[in-house]
Amino acid sequence: MSEATALRRAPAQERSKARVEKMLESAIAIIAEKGSDALRMNEVAENAGVSIGSLYQFFPDKAAIIRTLAARYNEQGRNCIEEELGGVHDARSLRAAFGHLIDIYYELFLAEPVRRDIWSGMQADQALRAFELEESRANADLLAVAMLKVRPRAKREEIEASAFLIMSLGESAMRLAVSVPRDEGDRIVAAYKRMAFSELA
Repeated sequence: MSEATALRRAPAQERSKARVEKMLESAIAIIAEKGSDALRMNEVAENAGVSIGSLYQFFPDKAAIIRTLAARYNEQGRNCIEEELGGVHDARSLRAAFGHLIDIYYELFLAEPVRRDIWSGMQADQALRAFELEESRANADLLAVAMLKVRPRAKREEIEASAFLIMSLGESAMRLAVSVPRDEGDRIVAAYKRMAFSELA
């Protein structure tokens, strides 16, 4: 799902695009301060300096805001995965690319802990959970392609299952790592890498 499909209607004019960005920035600030559970439409509108009617023109509900933010983060993540795994040609390059990818993700989560809270908000909504699962599968498909380059004789369904699990556990590991003190988070990420490397190649 693209960011545009998460909106009730896509802004066409620059003025409307700027207004939507203010709404999303307002939502991010609230989530960063209070968590996704505390996100309220009237507070988003007030903090963005827009009317509640203007907010509803683009976002029918809280879930639409969370979905739009998630779509934005997911697009960034997929671009990063494609870039890192695109040059894989052997086991060594796969481990190096995946390790670098995890480091990038970890830094992103540290810099923007709101990513974790958006994920939490998605777990409370069945449609959003389905969206998140779809995104995880898409990322896993990219990893599976890289793994099959290294292990061309492996059974595709087994590789796909491993890739899906590796990606899903990676998302959970990142959210856990940024929820604890930094030194403990570093150890969690290192442990996840060791586990993933043993399965990758």
